[in-house]
Amino acid sequence: MNKHIILLSGLLSAFATHAEIKLPDLISDNMVVQQEADACLWGEAKAGSTVSIRPSWTTQVFTTKAGSDGRWTTTVATPSASFTPYTLTIADDDGERTLHNVLVGEVWFCSGQSNMEMPLNGFWNCPIDDANNLIADAPNHPAIRMATIERRGATTPQEYARGQWKLPTPDNAQWFSATAYHYALALQRTLQVPVGIISCAWGGSRVEGWLPKEILETYPDEDLSKAGSKEGTEYLQPMIMYNGLLYPSHRYTIRGFAWYQGCSNVGHADTYAERLATMVEHWRKLWNNPDLPFYFVEIAPFAYDGDANGVNGALLREAQFDAQALIPNSAMICTNDLVKPYEAPQIHPANKRQVGERLAYQALNKTYGYKAIVADSPSYESMEVKGDTIEVSFRNAREGFSPWTDIVGFEVAGADGTFYPAEAWLDTGRMRVCVRSEKVSSPVAVRYGFRNFLPGNLKNHRGLPLIPFRSDR
Repeated sequence: MNKHIILLSGLLSAFATHAEIKLPDLISDNMVVQQEADACLWGEAKAGSTVSIRPSWTTQVFTTKAGSDGRWTTTVATPSASFTPYTLTIADDDGERTLHNVLVGEVWFCSGQSNMEMPLNGFWNCPIDDANNLIADAPNHPAIRMATIERRGATTPQEYARGQWKLPTPDNAQWFSATAYHYALALQRTLQVPVGIISCAWGGSRVEGWLPKEILETYPDEDLSKAGSKEGTEYLQPMIMYNGLLYPSHRYTIRGFAWYQGCSNVGHADTYAERLATMVEHWRKLWNNPDLPFYFVEIAPFAYDGDANGVNGALLREAQFDAQALIPNSAMICTNDLVKPYEAPQIHPANKRQVGERLAYQALNKTYGYKAIVADSPSYESMEVKGDTIEVSFRNAREGFSPWTDIVGFEVAGADGTFYPAEAWLDTGRMRVCVRSEKVSSPVAVRYGFRNFLPGNLKNHRGLPLIPFRSDR
């Protein structure tokens, strides 16, 4: 008798398992789907069965066929954004699953290394500004949702990744990416729609970690045998982030990308801009959308190798600036002013609010058309030597700068190429910055913020900082 009970129980269990619709973590309760799109859904069902999808925002039923392996992929037309919670029922011949509290809004994919991964809780000895208040306030923003992809490296592209959508409760919000959360807050404040964030980051990762094998094989300096190795540092390995985190997330329909990475490529500025552009091109092909916007963060000042006066970090920032010209529909935000003096040896600055907000300004201006929101920082255009003074002109500064005096961050050099700290002041009539040093009687070059750790304070009329530069490139 007991054997029969055990057998029956086993059969029922097998039937239940067979009938269960399998969905990736990203297709879950509380998710945000991209508005006014053909949103991609995928999963597994009974082999060869008809899969039907019934969203509660329409009476239309969407159907597709599961393959011989049970896998299926289809798209569902989504309406305009709203704060109405919907359900989404997915069924095959044997059963169904219903997802609850689904919102329709704007979805962004936020990726990179530790400064994107860094949660509101902060890291060890690395706090986030105003973290306690942000975490306590999180329930006031129920239409912001975040799915954090778990770090699981792989040497081959994976079908699934771990990371379900979470509501902004205090328990959940403490582990939300701080940069991405501020980005979502800023977008929602203006757009007045739900915002979903897929946080897909890995601290310390190089840009090569987010590229596939077929591209990395063309790079003579990459050793692919290091991928998956138990020797060395895992976060520096090539392709494992791409295979284990990004690839299994690529079907999810998004509005665009936000990227914060670069520290682990310091020392390799000569290849960074081109490889970042290659990465973006490949990602867009993967998402089957060549126009997805890509907004990214200039790495913050930091004393690389314990040397605040070195320039390796500055050279990487320069490569990041260059990457904008190689990547259509992209823009970089500057963070030169967002560090405190004591953060020189701290690679995780506490100010993530303005990082997220400046990323949002780019999206609001360029993706959503809010042209009254200024997005671009001033950048170097040209210089003119007049006696012992260099006069510098800039782009994106038509309405001038602030402060007018006590400007810090400039250096000038003579023919010997030795740079000295310089005083700077504004020529408000001609919208130029005048720079001079008592130690350089005949200047030939000017730099601003062009060291590993040399924060400046010059900003345009909307508070966006001057991008570090060198005229003697």
